[in-house]
Amino acid sequence: MTMLPVKPAHQLTDRPEAQCWLIERLWGAESVGIIGGEPKVCKSILGLSLAVAVASGTKALGRFTTLQTGRVLLFAAEAAEHIVRRRLDGIACAAGVALENLDIQVITAASLRLDVATDRNRLTATVDALRPVLLLLDPCMRLHRIDENVSSEVAPLLAYLRELQRGFAVSVMLVHHLRKGAAKARAGQALRGSSEFHAWGDSNLYLRRNEDLLTLSVEHRAAASTTSISLGLCGGDREDQPLSLAVLSDTAPKPAATATPVERILRALAEAESPLSVDAIRQACRMRSAVLCATLAELADKRLVLKTNAGYVRAPTGA
Repeated sequence: MTMLPVKPAHQLTDRPEAQCWLIERLWGAESVGIIGGEPKVCKSILGLSLAVAVASGTKALGRFTTLQTGRVLLFAAEAAEHIVRRRLDGIACAAGVALENLDIQVITAASLRLDVATDRNRLTATVDALRPVLLLLDPCMRLHRIDENVSSEVAPLLAYLRELQRGFAVSVMLVHHLRKGAAKARAGQALRGSSEFHAWGDSNLYLRRNEDLLTLSVEHRAAASTTSISLGLCGGDREDQPLSLAVLSDTAPKPAATATPVERILRALAEAESPLSVDAIRQACRMRSAVLCATLAELADKRLVLKTNAGYVRAPTGA
């Protein structure tokens, strides 16, 4: 029986730092990974922005140096051709390049199912013929009919994309959604479906929205992760104005800490011009009745609030 190939550890292939990145600090060279986020947080625009950077050699998001350039192959499963064209036009314009000068090839098939052997073979043949530096697939949920929560169904699909990456030295970006109700979960753990998605990525980008602010977080398998980055959506005020993403700050501001029930009740009473009933406090503080009543009892015991016939008031200082 033929043994597996081996070599001494000191003879393993090494790379200079500059060759380890497709886009410095954002995406590793010849890496697979996820662009993840909730609906409507500009995941697709982020993916197209990186595509334009790779095809043009310009800085991604106006900040991150593109170290490897070349052809990009993309499939946008949810957006019509004219929408993809308009988005790419705007991003290219903002980067100071003309779209017609960029080698971005768009798969125009009506569908692409990576769980179907025929479609996998066609995608492999396309990658083999075009030899792109970057393959962008958007979004994952439109690329299959498997159950994303079942590891045994997800793993073969991701393994196929890994085979593409290794076989053709191509970076693979897969746009994917975060699951509902995962706002407080760590970004990678918040990805929809099986944990296989998070484990698979060499480079992963996560977009989240905090009111009007977009925050990008970056994680890598073989490099230090990048501090959260504040992004802004620029342009688009007029129909002829290009729409693009740009870095606002390399360190995203942390959201304000959530006030405790005690702080919220004391603030509401301090701002009130007259005593407040339990119901009025509950509405002002947006608090469950059980938590409110327990907190009011605690504050009354500590003589920080007083209960009057008209309702609750903040106790005078020194009471």
